[in-house]
Amino acid sequence: MSLADQLAATRRAFEKKTPPEIAERMHRATEELRNSGILDRALKKGQQAPDFSLPDTNGVWVSSADLLRKGPLVVSFFRGKW
Repeated sequence: MSLADQLAATRRAFEKKTPPEIAERMHRATEELRNSGILDRALKKGQQAPDFSLPDTNGVWVSSADLLRKGPLVVSFFRGKW
C-alpha cells in the first residue's frame, strides 16, 4: 500500500470516528494553513534541511549536525497527545 493510500485510509477512519463539528473545525484549520503560503516555504523533496537543535525526550539539546555525523537522520514531528 502506498503512502497516499495509507493517508487516505487514515483520513477515512478519522472521519468515521470524529464528530462532524470537530472534523469541520480541523478541515478549516488545515485549509487556513494551506492558504497561508506555508507550503511554498516548506522544504521540497531532495532539499537539505538547515542545521538545527532540538531537545530530546529528556530535555537535552541535540544538534542535527552531531546526529548526522553518526549516520542518517529521521526527524518526526509529534503534534500533540490527545
